[in-house]
Amino acid sequence: MGWREYIESNPNILKGKPRIKGTRIPVSLILGYLAKGSSIEEILEEFSDLTREQILACLDYARDLSEFEVEIA
Repeated sequence: MGWREYIESNPNILKGKPRIKGTRIPVSLILGYLAKGSSIEEILEEFSDLTREQILACLDYARDLSEFEVEIA
């Protein structure tokens, strides 16, 4: 699964914060729920318009960010 299918950023929506496509739900909100120990099922109950794939895409997005490397001059 590629997170780009489910996550987008637009400077005119949520000040450009990454969000789940077609919603105003920021990725950081979903990651916060997961970090606090919420299950995917609990998140789906809270946000009935989300799908399991969208939640998993948030994790995939976070994984990609954690692998970002900066070259030090």
